[in-house]
Amino acid sequence: MKYLHTMVRVTDLDQSLDFYCKKLGLVELDRHVSERGRFTLVFLSAPGNDEAQVELTWNWDPEPYTMGRAFGHLAYEVDDIYALCAKLQAAGVTINRPPRDGHMAFVRSPDNVSIELLQKGESLPSREPWASMPNTGVW
Repeated sequence: MKYLHTMVRVTDLDQSLDFYCKKLGLVELDRHVSERGRFTLVFLSAPGNDEAQVELTWNWDPEPYTMGRAFGHLAYEVDDIYALCAKLQAAGVTINRPPRDGHMAFVRSPDNVSIELLQKGESLPSREPWASMPNTGVW
């Protein structure tokens, strides 16, 4: 058995690709457009890690989605948690749980999917503005 991907439904494909690719840094691996089924599937991964994919599913006919408690979050290991959080914040992404400990942070996608960011290797030394930044919202 081999893990393939996690599927996340999105309400605005362009907005979601902006978040996941331009802001978070994932890369598009494949895309499937079904005119008949009226949906688009876009497969993403972290650069160089094509084995673990996220499938964005965009149904062309709008419908409301709710987040169940059974799903928790997507998690990504990052080279520099402070640099990525600063980049995301500058791009207008709210840092829900700042990386106060130099190790872990949480943000949310445009569709309210919780994304955990984990520092690769040892935690970075605590630094401002992150060390004293309060939580915002939920994750």
